[in-house]
Amino acid sequence: MLKVGLTGGIGSGKSTASSILAKLGSYIFDADAEAKKILNKNKEVQKNIIEEFGSDVLDHNELIDKKKLAKVAFQDEDHQIILNSIIHPFVFKELDKQFIKISNQKKYASFIVDGALIFESSMDQHLDLVLLIASSLKFRIERALNRGTLSREDILRRSELQWTDEDKAEMADYTIYNNGTEKELKEKIKEFHEEHIYR
Repeated sequence: MLKVGLTGGIGSGKSTASSILAKLGSYIFDADAEAKKILNKNKEVQKNIIEEFGSDVLDHNELIDKKKLAKVAFQDEDHQIILNSIIHPFVFKELDKQFIKISNQKKYASFIVDGALIFESSMDQHLDLVLLIASSLKFRIERALNRGTLSREDILRRSELQWTDEDKAEMADYTIYNNGTEKELKEKIKEFHEEHIYR
């Protein structure tokens, strides 16, 4: 079973691509959701985050406040690297565990690792190939704003902390440019699936 990375910047359409691949029969390991789960439940991770970032990231119940943590972690590259170095080893461990479990079931076309920071975290070294969903900044900002969870400034700040599409495209095995409709993206994903997964 192929272990395929799926990545893309904020608002690129990565989540839509992930849903399409799931419908085509792939198992989706959501690395970003897994990181949030680890942050919520893993006491060692929580302790290390508080040691690194201090009480500024805590709420009135002395628990980590995700909004406060995001504000601190996304202020510059160094802070983001520190946060990722605390959480990512646990994500990698869970990824390997899930891959063994899903491979043994023999019912999925492939194992898709959906993650925004696949190259930044060196997760690509754990994978057979990486699919990049790229999109122009105009479309990405528009899509991200439509979600209503981040301001334009937050979107731009987070985009600046991620590798550019050009840098990612040099590393990716396959790049899909998502500057059109969802229907067009679906066709491109199907083409990728037939060429690289369903063989």
